[in-house]
Amino acid sequence: MIRLSEKLPRQIAVAVSGGCDSMAALDFLRRSHDVLVLHYNHGTKYADIAQNVVSNYCHQHKLQWRAAKNSEAAPKGESLENFWRMKRYEFFEEARDDRQVVTCHHLDDVVETWLFTSMHGNPFLIPNVRDCYVRPFLQTRKKDFEDWCARKDVVFLEDPSNQNTRFMRNFIRHEIMPKVLVVNPGIHKVMAKKLGALSSSGRATPLHGVGGRFESDRVHMPL
Repeated sequence: MIRLSEKLPRQIAVAVSGGCDSMAALDFLRRSHDVLVLHYNHGTKYADIAQNVVSNYCHQHKLQWRAAKNSEAAPKGESLENFWRMKRYEFFEEARDDRQVVTCHHLDDVVETWLFTSMHGNPFLIPNVRDCYVRPFLQTRKKDFEDWCARKDVVFLEDPSNQNTRFMRNFIRHEIMPKVLVVNPGIHKVMAKKLGALSSSGRATPLHGVGGRFESDRVHMPL
């Protein structure tokens, strides 16, 4: 079941990639909020298709939306994912109209982030709020987003690059997580309790780099 862990204002901006998670989050939120949809086109093979998915949905439901397209190459030595993330957030800052920006990070992201940062000796949990960015779905599982799209007939794009394990986020998800679940099948419940404890205590969870190709608040999970 999709649930909000943070109270949101009536007017919000929602970061939408066209994938299952963000399309489910958008469909959920637009029913009770005035949403401004923000979409960043990374200029990749499937990016125009993803933009069309977002555009068609916004026109169907008469939603405000803004988009920008990347036309720059990543600097030499910088990971593509880190570069895309930087450009994406630059666009969000320019386009959000002073609204809070909701992202679709979910509990599976929390677990994967915690695993990776723990392996680097610096474990942290994705925070609910950072500046103008709000992550109200951290207690929601990815499978709940998938179920929402199936039940509500929400169209989304499954980018084939999400299966490419040369990206560390995918390696963690597809290679390491299945083994972690053998060791602790209840790890998502454990992390949900940790999030709940942090939220009730009012403590912040500052973000900081951990090196490699996984450094960022989203651990390079595409929006």
